Amino acid sequence: MILRQKKGVSFFQFPHIGKFANVRHGIFTRSGGWSRNAFQSLNVSFDVGDNHKNVEKNRRIISECIGGKDLVFLKQMHAATVLIFSSYDKPNGASGSPLIGDAMVTDIPNKYLVIQVADCQPVLMYDPVRHVVANIHSGWRGSINNVIGCTVNVMNKRFGCNSNNIIAGIGPSLGPCCAQFINYKKEIPDIFWQYRDSSDRFDFWSISLDQLCDAGVLIENIHISRICSKCNSNLFFSFRGEGTTGRFASVIGLK
Repeated sequence: MILRQKKGVSFFQFPHIGKFANVRHGIFTRSGGWSRNAFQSLNVSFDVGDNHKNVEKNRRIISECIGGKDLVFLKQMHAATVLIFSSYDKPNGASGSPLIGDAMVTDIPNKYLVIQVADCQPVLMYDPVRHVVANIHSGWRGSINNVIGCTVNVMNKRFGCNSNNIIAGIGPSLGPCCAQFINYKKEIPDIFWQYRDSSDRFDFWSISLDQLCDAGVLIENIHISRICSKCNSNLFFSFRGEGTTGRFASVIGLK
């Protein structure tokens, strides 16, 4: 990944997505915001106990850096619900009601999809043929529910995408070095135990890679950041590493 700075704010980009001029994206670090103490400093979540005014300021910082006119946030539920924002459909949900889900897909310019994470995987996708973008929140529960495969399926069926054209990036998240599940026999179905090591640590990066490939995405079109959020809690919020903490932003949208 490529580390960039804008107005004193740091964010990472995937080179294979960044080469397309009509897409803006970034995975922001925890630095450069207004939040204090455990939420220092670019926390974008209202749901973790942070001062709401600081979160609002932080979201404006993200908007200014990404150049987005419309940042779309979800109430994330660790499930596999995919929200669709299509130029041919009515908006999801009633006006003023929270959007609930764990993935978003759109073909609408200037609508920037934001996923909030602190160890869960942000997965960005773009189809350069159909000009469709997606952003996914894939924690371990999302992996079990294959939210990634569900999202690719939506891109194909609702937007006419072909999996072979989709490019994907798996962002900073809990790595196989730190994803230990002592109670994995109760929490994780045995089909996933092949991704476990002798210390009960799971490689969710490889799970996501395989789920993308199973959905038809070509392996050469997939980039894994291989940055562990817990090992790099100076750069990213980490729930496993810190407990009470903020959420960093993963953003993608069409110009």
